[in-house]
Amino acid sequence: MTIEVRIPKLGMSMETATLLEWCVEDGAQVSAGMPLYTVETDKSTIEVEAPADGQIEIIGLVDTEYEVGTLIARIS
Repeated sequence: MTIEVRIPKLGMSMETATLLEWCVEDGAQVSAGMPLYTVETDKSTIEVEAPADGQIEIIGLVDTEYEVGTLIARIS
């Protein structure tokens, strides 16, 4: 089963976030709860954890602003 990793809505007024960095390499094995990536909103910088175990396929580019809900990776 493939899990889609999307930019989360981290605040009521949040519409976009900038992907600052990936904490893992493309193709790496990840575990649920481990740091996956860091995003910056207009109010804060937040580290987001992996939602599941598996191998990550990174889609999102660092230093790019994305709308909430945009697909940035898959874990299979």
